[in-house]
Amino acid sequence: MQHKKKTMKNKALLIIDMQNDFVLPDAPQCVAGAVDVVNNIEKVLQIFRDKNLPVFHIIREYRADGSDIEHTRLKDFLQNPYCVPNTEGSKVISELTPLEGEYKIIKNRFSGFMQTELDFMLRRLRVGKLIVCGIQYPNCIRATVFDGIALGYKVALITDATGAKTKKIAEANIFDMLNIGVNCLRVAEILEENFFDAYLFDTLS
Repeated sequence: MQHKKKTMKNKALLIIDMQNDFVLPDAPQCVAGAVDVVNNIEKVLQIFRDKNLPVFHIIREYRADGSDIEHTRLKDFLQNPYCVPNTEGSKVISELTPLEGEYKIIKNRFSGFMQTELDFMLRRLRVGKLIVCGIQYPNCIRATVFDGIALGYKVALITDATGAKTKKIAEANIFDMLNIGVNCLRVAEILEENFFDAYLFDTLS
């Protein structure tokens, strides 16, 4: 008996670490460049909402005692805690507040896939194509994108909706991601009328 192979054609948006403690200018762990990409992330998010496509807000949270944070961050965290559950700092910024029906994934490592339910949920939703944005390039963006490729997803990165401390850091990471087969696009390309119907992943092998 032949079994029909399930197709993974759906697309999902992954917005990474756009939380008050990382984005607001006076935040304890403010990422340089984070504020600059908020407007472009809003544009991409609105497209996914208009088309009723899956949206995942991937955020960091750590216990207040630091027992689940990376050992490389523990000392600084204990002096100035951030992204502690149920605090204002841990919340997604107001411009991107998740709507009912959008998913929130809580991580405590760089990759949105590491020890989270993200991969299971994407497969349940038959998502095979990921569009990624947020902060920041060399850490959580890079780790999530590389894991996505390793797990068999087709991945696109929205370069002008993704932040880094410097342009040089962004360019170096974009170069590496292009070399592993990630589509690196700009918001203007996402806004094209036929993007979701005829473009991007469907042309990839």
